[in-house]
Amino acid sequence: MPAAERTVQISGSTVIVRPTAEAASQVAADAIAEIIHAAVNERGKAVLGLATGATPEVVYAKLVAKHEAGGLSFQKVVTYNLDEYYPIQPLDPRSYRAYMHRLLFSRVDLPANQAHLLDGTVPEAFAPEHAAQFDRWIEADGGLDLQLLGIGRNGHIGFNEPSDASVADFAAAPTRLVELHPVTKGDAVREFGAHENVISHALTMGVKSILSARAVVMLATGPRKAAIVAQALRGPVASTVPASLLQTIAERVVWILDEPAAAELGA
Repeated sequence: MPAAERTVQISGSTVIVRPTAEAASQVAADAIAEIIHAAVNERGKAVLGLATGATPEVVYAKLVAKHEAGGLSFQKVVTYNLDEYYPIQPLDPRSYRAYMHRLLFSRVDLPANQAHLLDGTVPEAFAPEHAAQFDRWIEADGGLDLQLLGIGRNGHIGFNEPSDASVADFAAAPTRLVELHPVTKGDAVREFGAHENVISHALTMGVKSILSARAVVMLATGPRKAAIVAQALRGPVASTVPASLLQTIAERVVWILDEPAAAELGA
């Protein structure tokens, strides 16, 4: 029986395994806080790419606790969220803007004009320009110091869904409007209540910006993620498994897993 708490190297990436999702989330929160402190000390600000969904919820709670304890300020933090359903109103409780406000933004000292999310209300004809502008904002801020990721059961990162594109083309994908994969829509029923209510499109940060981050923290928890985690870490690099492209920047990626999510790694 493998030890419940361990750190190993797989395909060039550091993989940290903790016995529970709570413990794994604590490791992720500690890593984010450390990067914030280091980036602020080094260049006066920290630029974070943030994820949504069920997996990061505990991470945000732990970051809020650090802030409330006086050990973490967001005054010099700039954030860019990975994605947003499209179309959706920002006040819709299912929107990722509402999610971020509820779980983090309203609970820390992050200035409003330093928190950036893709806009689910932009007219469709202008979505490409809005997406390109989002990429320009990230570039103007000097790129991402950290990208926090979750992994979909189909291997998606952000809403970069499995693709038949070449690895080179997929790795260069910009922020854009996409159609959600059937697996993703099925998993979103938890948020939308019924399959017919799930919004079928989303704006997503592109693979290019994700892979350009100076550090990537991938957090995956629960037994439903075990198979895709093993495929992304140990399988070939392929656009059909978007998270496998993290192998191309393995030295900048830390995978943080609970024991159930690590179950099929054999390490």
